[in-house]
Amino acid sequence: MAALNVNNTTMNQEKFTDMENPVNTPLAIRLDDLKGDAIASFLAQHIEDMRSVSPPESKHALDLEGLRSPEIQFWSVWEGEVLVSCGALKNLGSGSGEIKSMRTSAAHRGKGIASMLLRFIVDVAVEQRYVTLYLETGSMPFFAAARQLYYKHGFCECAPFGSYREDPNSVFMRLDLRSLSNRSSSERAIYDTGRD
Repeated sequence: MAALNVNNTTMNQEKFTDMENPVNTPLAIRLDDLKGDAIASFLAQHIEDMRSVSPPESKHALDLEGLRSPEIQFWSVWEGEVLVSCGALKNLGSGSGEIKSMRTSAAHRGKGIASMLLRFIVDVAVEQRYVTLYLETGSMPFFAAARQLYYKHGFCECAPFGSYREDPNSVFMRLDLRSLSNRSSSERAIYDTGRD
């Protein structure tokens, strides 16, 4: 199986079959160093959204400095020159990872972009030999679409993990990657990584 390019990937939007409102130009997933103004602004809005719906003790979104931690890989998704989505994979050790900072701009929701990015991150985790992926999301109605996205991709609810504690404002989820590691390349997420 050819190696997945975790640095820069171009999504061929015509390959999508699950988009209700497909994007008009190819999407590019880029490994992001978090130094650009566009991503700083995008993440500031993410933090503001989390503050508006989550009490301070239940806000787990990382700021720029937190996301620059060496155990985190961070990707941004671009439609041409427009930043439309982002997400991260944090290495928790012992074969476990955590999905962090999944966000799609309001104008680009419902187009399959979050699904595409999530599949990409899951495939990166499989390739890097993670065994389990975890995530924390909110329990409030604001997060209903996010929870549905994760259920759709095989995540199930679980107990708090890592340093998290029980919290009525949080939903903890996990995905066992062992069954995914044997998938053929045709079963993996649909993106063109520029390989021959």
